[in-house]
Amino acid sequence: MEKQLIRISVRNLVEFILRSGDIDNRVATMDKDAMQLGAKLHRKIQRQMGADYHAEVTLKRVIPFEEFDIQVEGRADGVIDGEDGVWIDEIKGVFKELDSLKEPIAVHLAQAKCYACIYAEKQGLAQIGVQMTYCNMETEEVRRFREEYQTHELEEWFLELVARYEKWAHFQAEWKKIRDVSIKKIVFPYEYREGQKKLAASVYRTIMRRKKLFIQAPTGVGKTMAAVFPSVKAVGEGLGEKLFYLTAKTITRTVAEQAFGILAERGLEYKVITLTAKEKICFCEKTDCNPDYCPYAKGHFDRVNDAVFELITTQKKISRPVLEAQAEKWKVCPFELGLDTAQWVDAVICDYNYVFDPNAHLKRFFGEGVKGEYLFLIDEAHNLVERGRKMYSASLYKEDVLHVRRLVKHMDGRLAGRLDECNKQLLELKRECDGIQVLNSATHIYLKLLQVIAELERFLEEYKDEAVREEVLNLYFTVRNFVSVYEHLDENYLIYCELEKDGRFQIRLFCVNPAVNLKEYLEKGNSTIFFSATLLPIHYYKQLLSTEKDDYAVYAESVFPPDNRLLVLGTDVSTKYTLRGEKMYRRYAEYLLTAALAKKGNYMAFFPSYRFMEEVYTVFAEMVEDRGACVDCLIQAPYMSEEAREIFLESFEEAREGSLMGFCVMGGIFSEGIDLSEDKLIGAAIVGTGLPQVCRERELLKDYFDARGVRGFDYAYVYPGMNKVQQSAGRVIRTEEDRGIILLLDERFREPGYQETFPREWKDIRQCTISSVGAMLREFWEGNL
Repeated sequence: MEKQLIRISVRNLVEFILRSGDIDNRVATMDKDAMQLGAKLHRKIQRQMGADYHAEVTLKRVIPFEEFDIQVEGRADGVIDGEDGVWIDEIKGVFKELDSLKEPIAVHLAQAKCYACIYAEKQGLAQIGVQMTYCNMETEEVRRFREEYQTHELEEWFLELVARYEKWAHFQAEWKKIRDVSIKKIVFPYEYREGQKKLAASVYRTIMRRKKLFIQAPTGVGKTMAAVFPSVKAVGEGLGEKLFYLTAKTITRTVAEQAFGILAERGLEYKVITLTAKEKICFCEKTDCNPDYCPYAKGHFDRVNDAVFELITTQKKISRPVLEAQAEKWKVCPFELGLDTAQWVDAVICDYNYVFDPNAHLKRFFGEGVKGEYLFLIDEAHNLVERGRKMYSASLYKEDVLHVRRLVKHMDGRLAGRLDECNKQLLELKRECDGIQVLNSATHIYLKLLQVIAELERFLEEYKDEAVREEVLNLYFTVRNFVSVYEHLDENYLIYCELEKDGRFQIRLFCVNPAVNLKEYLEKGNSTIFFSATLLPIHYYKQLLSTEKDDYAVYAESVFPPDNRLLVLGTDVSTKYTLRGEKMYRRYAEYLLTAALAKKGNYMAFFPSYRFMEEVYTVFAEMVEDRGACVDCLIQAPYMSEEAREIFLESFEEAREGSLMGFCVMGGIFSEGIDLSEDKLIGAAIVGTGLPQVCRERELLKDYFDARGVRGFDYAYVYPGMNKVQQSAGRVIRTEEDRGIILLLDERFREPGYQETFPREWKDIRQCTISSVGAMLREFWEGNL
């Protein structure tokens, strides 16, 4: 039987085995090496090195063990084969002044020594040199450190390093055997619903062909299991190695956990972790990662590997409580423990940003030069368009630059001077800006910010005053992000400056179409499945989430009996601004009260904004009181805590004498991802078409797509708005036994532009007015429709 091959990159091996000490955000302000700012500089240095220099040399070495082999692999920046011998060159871009570097950084040197050992052994060299090349990102000044090694000494050091990794490789090899045997035995846990088997087959075929699939699947089809089961099967067939189940909201992760849990009950051996945001899982009152403040940060790296090993060898389902308990036991950071543990599990359930956000992604899996056998399952994929735009855009405010300049003016003249130069550039733009102005370039700002970064980093290393330091650090991250995004600018971006209503002035790099940026990360895996109950129109999502022209798409038919749902369109109401007022609010309230009195039960009404919701709520509450109606009211508040959300939803599970009407905002926390099945929710009223408010950035979006020959208004307003409408409507019918009503309350729903976005199962929509809706509702509930 062929031995398993366990692969690890040089960088991951070194950083994993040799790490020690504290987590300290005051020292390691950035992973400079992971920033792509240095890529051009890298190539420039390599081109200057002459004929003896061989750039980007791929190296690997297999070290045999009894039950498996370990392959250590990577790419050396350069190999110099000159008169003074052979040298391995490792290039690192930094912002700090090179005079402050007295010797190479240990982890960088270890990386280079690994490459040197692998190359020397392959070429049969008795000795080899290591050259560490540090280059200042702003000045392009270079400083080199050189040292020669005997190959036998390197060999001894290298094999000892790999030997320390042996127990981890042994775990991988043994667990893979157990996992794959269980996958072969597992069968689909239910009797397939109508269309579900076809959906699962489409997922498997897509993974087998290493493609992307867009699934539009109404609630109740069972799309989560139809995506998870064939993906797990594909892993068992060697078509992938790790699943990433990505969600936009915390509440939807539970569905994924349940799917894996059901398969585990039927015999699947699969290690699954759910990652929680740092702010939520942190044990301290304030998330401040330094050893003087946080006891879990002090000595974290001395203990974390042992904590991880114990966790992966004793647990399969690694939830937040499991992580917290293990972190408490070993006195390590629970957030970092989760990230490290993710490397050793079969499935990671997490937010989009862990994969796609350049400032937050898991560098172990998605850093520069890293690639793996990943399968991406992207739930509620409609959310990824706006999230992608946000992740790949950047803003810089003049006021923030000026504020920090004033803070440091008497502390650090050099930094204050650089900030002053930047502030003057922004002031010049501000004087030329009449509200909003699209720019052709911002290169002069970008070049100035490179100088600012260098000074900010020096300041952060030299000054420890916590009060000032925190504000400087915030600006540092803002500037770093702006510079990094600028490096990616292409035709999918708009550069504009804006004078906001409150007087603040920003320059913004706005990612209009995130598809190219998303591709950079999706290409690190094998296959991607985008799925949602609302991916219509499909061409819109395909254009903004993928650059490929041959992606697959599947429309899953609804499994619900059409007779179980009444869909009506109110034609005598409108949310247009020109028609808003007391009379219209009263008409909307009348619709809601009529619905609540037609049958006792729980209802939700979804509004385009908090203000509109509050106006109708006030009139509705007065009507209920005046008429002595037995109807209770709940209203969503802005910025609700998790506890407040739970209390809100628990109200829909309580027994009551009359009806309950919950007032919510479209696109908010209650319009998707919640599951109130059976009689917990029997009706939803959608007030308005959900169009985003007209603003300067939306208008830029509209103009951008108009200029490219597509309907800009639809791309900027209609499609995002109608997605919210469909999500809100999807709260009602959750199982095949559910019965419920959906009221679309806006005369604009009659227009062809909106109706063409309706899902197929909405073809039986009926029109009504306030005078006829009551009879329609009563007929439906009495079974006469």
